[in-house]
Parts: sequence; structure tokens; C-alpha cells
Amino acid sequence: EVQVMESGGGSVEAGGSLRLSCAASGLTYEGYCMGWFRQSPGNQREEVASIDRDGNTNYIDSVEGRFTISQPTARKTLLLDMNTLRPEDTATYYCAAVFLPNGCGDWYRALHLTYWGQGTQVTVSS
Repeated sequence: EVQVMESGGGSVEAGGSLRLSCAASGLTYEGYCMGWFRQSPGNQREEVASIDRDGNTNYIDSVEGRFTISQPTARKTLLLDMNTLRPEDTATYYCAAVFLPNGCGDWYRALHLTYWGQGTQVTVSS
């Protein structure tokens, strides 16, 4: 059984930094995409960053250059380094994993197959 669990959220002032961590287990096969989603009140959950089996990364425009996704221990941990945080980054952040051996581009078509963490709150004050 695949399980993912986040840690590392918190409150910072605008311009500050946070690191989110995700511990993953049960990813037995190659071909999993892992990523970070976020959701704020009144908004849909959105994909923030993803990384595929080959280490290719993708970011939404609003975090490009500020956030970095990485997997220091091949599928067992996932990090999101968030720098120059803005109040609009305030949200609950979710670690996620899904089996997509051809890359993460079609993740929105596989949300029903996604494994989710419980979420961790990030609050950025102005």
C-alpha cells in the first residue's frame, strides 16, 4: 500500500522560506510521479510542482524560480524548498504520488488514482 506523509509546514513572513518534506512508502514499481499540490479556501486544489521517474520537474508559473522540488533518496522522500514566499502561497500543501510511467503531464487525468498525504498548512503573512 502506498502511503505519503508530509511535514514541515508553518507560518512565515513574506519573503521567508520553508521546506516541506514527504516520506513515501510502498512505491514498489518504477514509474511513479510525485508532487506537491495546494489548496486554499474557496479554491480548487492545484498542482504546484512535480517530478517524474527520470527526475524531470515541472512547476506552475507562479512558483517558478522560487520553489524547488527534489527527491534526495529516490522515491522515499520528497522535498519542496519554498523561497521568497508570498501571502498568496498560503494554503494547505499536499504531497501526492501517482503511477504515471510516461511522465507527469497527464496527472490531472489521474487524480482519482492519486495517493494523498494528510496535508500541512503553510501561512505567509504580509
